[in-house]
Amino acid sequence: MRRLVSVLFGFFSLSSVVIMIAVATEAATLINGAGATFPFPLYSKWFAEFHKVDAEVEINYQSIGSGGGIRQFTEHTIDFGATDIPMTQEQLSKAHSPILHIPTVVGAVVLTYNLPGIPSGLKLSSDVISELFLGKIKTWSDARIAQMNPGVKLPNEPVTIIRRSDGSGTTAIFTDYLTKVSPDWKTRVGTGTAVNWPVGLGGKGNEGVAGLIQQTPGSLGYTELVFAKINHLSYVAIKNQAGEFVEPNLNSVTLAASSAIKSMPKDYRTSITNPSLKGAYPISAFTYLLVHESMPKAKGEKIIKFLHWALGAGQQYAQKLYYSPLPPEMISKVNHTIEAIHLVPDQHE
Repeated sequence: MRRLVSVLFGFFSLSSVVIMIAVATEAATLINGAGATFPFPLYSKWFAEFHKVDAEVEINYQSIGSGGGIRQFTEHTIDFGATDIPMTQEQLSKAHSPILHIPTVVGAVVLTYNLPGIPSGLKLSSDVISELFLGKIKTWSDARIAQMNPGVKLPNEPVTIIRRSDGSGTTAIFTDYLTKVSPDWKTRVGTGTAVNWPVGLGGKGNEGVAGLIQQTPGSLGYTELVFAKINHLSYVAIKNQAGEFVEPNLNSVTLAASSAIKSMPKDYRTSITNPSLKGAYPISAFTYLLVHESMPKAKGEKIIKFLHWALGAGQQYAQKLYYSPLPPEMISKVNHTIEAIHLVPDQHE
């Protein structure tokens, strides 16, 4: 009899645990997002850390590129989107409800290359960069590259251009820069998340581009700074508008962001490529989370809580992953925007 009671007690205790787990699982709030690969390393860290702050929230994020994130968000198949390039006025006008752009951090698009024996710091100017990606400069030993890099033994080998094959905010940032510095590029190619590339091999995502560069001696491509760092790729010092050769780092990217503060529009949709400020890195950009101006209460409360956390405690993780935190004067303004998000009753209430 004692044994039967013990077994029954054990059974009911186990049942209680199962019920408790089921209740806890049911109570969890699952938030789905998708978009930019540019901030993916940081967002992955943020979502994991925020789960420690609020264990009731699970944030699922698919790194599919800014174009895919904008499309899925405007089709209401996800709860938030992510993009490195602001939505156009035309895209916003086609959305079923008002959309907010929430800047999160500042990042750098870097030109990475595979030239054995030549470390990071190879110097290139904007006109040379545009002509390389237009296919006009074809070899590493070209006189214009050699002139900017005295003492560097450049190989007499073809330049293999590596670029994105998918719709990408990283591409939009890079081509936005090229359009500003090269009339020829502006006329022939233009800017966007996807363009008709004159030359090059395509890789999917920042990961794919970094992988192709690693595998291809003599290659030159563009990727987000963290992908160059974690893959141990060399990257270029770019001549900025002030005439300085600048490498991407915390200070140079922060300066690029600071240059836009005074002229920042209320909706934060702006470009900071090719700034005139001395010391600024020329291919820098804000990256954004896209959220609806009005959201159902249950998920909306959690999204608002996460956004405030990201602009507060979350900023400490930016520098460790080679992003620059938002300027302090900008954070207070963005927090006010977040506070104005309207919550509506859930359908089941």
